[in-house]
Amino acid sequence: MTTSDSEVPVDSEPFDLPGRGATAALCLHGLTGTPYEVRPLADELARRGIRALGPALPGHNATPKRLAEIRHTEWLEVAAAQLKALRASHRRVFVVGLSMGGLLALDLAAGHSVDALVPIGTPLWLRHPLAHLIPLLKYLAPMPKKRVGSDIRDDAARRRHPSYDVIPLRSVHELQRLQRRVRQSLPRVTAPILVAHGALDRTASPSDARVIHARVRSSIRELRFFESSGHVVPVDLDGAELARTVADFLERHSE
Repeated sequence: MTTSDSEVPVDSEPFDLPGRGATAALCLHGLTGTPYEVRPLADELARRGIRALGPALPGHNATPKRLAEIRHTEWLEVAAAQLKALRASHRRVFVVGLSMGGLLALDLAAGHSVDALVPIGTPLWLRHPLAHLIPLLKYLAPMPKKRVGSDIRDDAARRRHPSYDVIPLRSVHELQRLQRRVRQSLPRVTAPILVAHGALDRTASPSDARVIHARVRSSIRELRFFESSGHVVPVDLDGAELARTVADFLERHSE
């Protein structure tokens, strides 16, 4: 646990919040982030009786150097193993993911049994002008410092948000590989889906949310933009509204 300069406690550790029934949600964070950024969603789900499990993905809650050693297939394997464990003990299992976690949620839904999913702020492409040079830059400048804090509009939330202060470009290259995989698999997603995105997101284009909504084959699909938030919506200005929206959607698919 760490504490910000405003003395607000920040718990970045993995969590497993018990529910009251036979439903569970796997909650997946983003690249260089921690389970903290999906914890507000988990708290609301647990309050509604849905068990919420939030692992730290490989290379996270560790060091940037360790993250740089991880392949995207390791993130996929851990997510699939957690989903399998939840499926073994729960009648209905959902997946909620932020950013990279949203990509993992979509991949799980394309290849495994998922009862509903909620990808949030999910980037199908990296639109930075130098994104196509990442395979080279990862050798020339492997760990550039982040120029600004996390893409969060709430100033206090941005200051206390736990995340690495550098970005391992090897990990960004792995993210690009994961993005290609997910773009190809979107038509195989048929589970009920709520696609959520911050309207002010500067990290993942809101247009990616529209692409996801259009390309999946789910007969039940919803698209919601949160007008006051950037990329990390769960801890941003619309966090409480997002948590209620996600919980309402998953409750409708709990029966």
